[in-house]
Amino acid sequence: MGVVEGLTEFLPISSTGHLVLMGSLIDFNDDRAKVFDIAIQSGAIFAVLLVFWQKVWYTVRSMAHLRSSRDFAAKVLIAFLPAALLGVLLSHFIKDHLFTPEVVASTFILGGIVILWVERWGRPLAEDQHPNDRVRVLNVESMTPKDALMVGLVQCLALIPGTSRSGATIIGGMLFGLSRKAATEFSFYLAMPTLFGAGVYSLYKERALLSMDDLPLFMVGLVVSFVSAWLCVKWLLRYISTHSFVPFAYYRIAFGLVIWATAALGWVKWSA
Repeated sequence: MGVVEGLTEFLPISSTGHLVLMGSLIDFNDDRAKVFDIAIQSGAIFAVLLVFWQKVWYTVRSMAHLRSSRDFAAKVLIAFLPAALLGVLLSHFIKDHLFTPEVVASTFILGGIVILWVERWGRPLAEDQHPNDRVRVLNVESMTPKDALMVGLVQCLALIPGTSRSGATIIGGMLFGLSRKAATEFSFYLAMPTLFGAGVYSLYKERALLSMDDLPLFMVGLVVSFVSAWLCVKWLLRYISTHSFVPFAYYRIAFGLVIWATAALGWVKWSA
């Protein structure tokens, strides 16, 4: 489960469906498993912190005297707030009504189609334009507060199970004019407060299910999630320099069909 979480959390393929399928395959899908899935997100957060620690530390250390650092932190906060507020308000509705194989499979497939559209047809060029001409923001420092808000609003779509937080923020950012690199990096920075806040909120709500007896289990999952997420983030940063997200689009469509098939055959237990 730690490997699945680490490898899928930051790719535009959604960790939700993957964790559900893996949990069913190894018969680890009870209430304790749901708390476990939330807890091991901490490993993924630490992985991003490790990869971007210089930028994070510089921003924190220089906020008192550098406006650029304060502006960057403010943009991350602006992007974080919409999904945080909606998540608190709609958590019960999502849990009770949206966590179904039909919803998850549909969002997987729809997300794949959106990626194909954005990468291939969503930002058309005139015949005399260079490919970079359609990119308005080349790096995260060049983003405006409005850019951050737009990415934050599209992150709200990730509240629908199967959408993918990374997919929504990266592809949404690209659609709004961010370069592939800028959209991906900002998605990583935004993941830090988003995953941390979601984890703390969810663990607090489910605190009755926590037990010290499960600490070794949780620690193994957290450490494995950290290692696999670190490897995945490092790989993704290299990948986007020369590749598009089109392969992930086809993967999402295929995986959505797998979810539908396994649910129809009764192989996967879907319960909120």
